[in-house]
Amino acid sequence: MNELVVPVSDRDHVAGSLDAPVILVEYGDFECPHCGRAYPIVKRVQRTLGNQLALVYRHFPLAESHPHALLAAEAAEAAGAQGKFWGMHEMLFTHQNALEQEDLLDYAHSLGLDLPRFGKELTQGVYTKRVRDDFRGGVRSGVNGTPTFFINGVRYDGSWSDSDEFMAALSQAAGLRTIGT
Repeated sequence: MNELVVPVSDRDHVAGSLDAPVILVEYGDFECPHCGRAYPIVKRVQRTLGNQLALVYRHFPLAESHPHALLAAEAAEAAGAQGKFWGMHEMLFTHQNALEQEDLLDYAHSLGLDLPRFGKELTQGVYTKRVRDDFRGGVRSGVNGTPTFFINGVRYDGSWSDSDEFMAALSQAAGLRTIGT
């Protein structure tokens, strides 16, 4: 059983309250097709559990397999610096096959970001270290592929693609009776 080595903190991107009974940490890659398939399942889980769940997203770009993953992660961070991490997160997953720099700039524009700042931060690699820190923390926690989920600090080794099984594990962590999806 692998445990989360880097505890969740205020440096993380969190959807929900860290006081929630379930903290779901996802190590993901915006270009990974498995992460793309997990995205709507995680959204469904968020809707179902509501304030019983906090979602934390950490970067684990598999750059050798996914050549746009690192830049996409940096784009999410650049958007996050302007308060739009989750908006960019959604854009990247819903447009997984369009992650060139020009596409990222289009997404930034549609989110109403300061484009000169966003473009400059991407070009200068301002968030490269942040993304690499997430990656290293994932490696230390036993992450070796994407997506990898941790429920309340413990790696979930069940099937996330079986949304009923995933939901049952999350409901159990929340101390709730199993909720159907």
